[in-house]
Amino acid sequence: MSTVLLNGTPINVGGRFPRAGDPAPSFMLVDTNLQDVALSKFWKRKKLIAVVPSLDAAIGMVIAKRMEGLGYELDHTVLLTVSVDTPYALSRIGESEGFHKVQLMSTLRGRDFHKDYGVMITDVPLSGLMATALIALDETDTVVYSELVSDINSEPNYNAAIEALNPPKAEETEA
Repeated sequence: MSTVLLNGTPINVGGRFPRAGDPAPSFMLVDTNLQDVALSKFWKRKKLIAVVPSLDAAIGMVIAKRMEGLGYELDHTVLLTVSVDTPYALSRIGESEGFHKVQLMSTLRGRDFHKDYGVMITDVPLSGLMATALIALDETDTVVYSELVSDINSEPNYNAAIEALNPPKAEETEA
């Protein structure tokens, strides 16, 4: 069990948060069209997964917008924002915000994600929501970066995740 903060108050988070070098746990999430989406759908592609409590929470929207912006910068990378929001709500938000690069995903039928990715808030009144996190996976679904954000209302370190996804090539470091 981990602990994060919400406005200075400790909140317990259950499950096992993945670490760099771990194989990513498989998942089944739901997209905005009510279709099940497995991690295996993105095999052979890099993935940047932002986990947020809700897109109705200010931090959730800030992170989703940042992920959308990163979609224009990162080639060959799947960008996912995962929340407990319903696919209907995610569809409405995606359309109203003009999201085209980030894929909004719901844990509607994928509640194992909360525990398997170590983001399951266990304390009332927030139990059922997820803690804020950022996880980067390589093309073989190995975790290359993971951050359970210390305060639910804070943004993760996007730059560190991007660097882990796109390390400098040997010839670039020798120059």
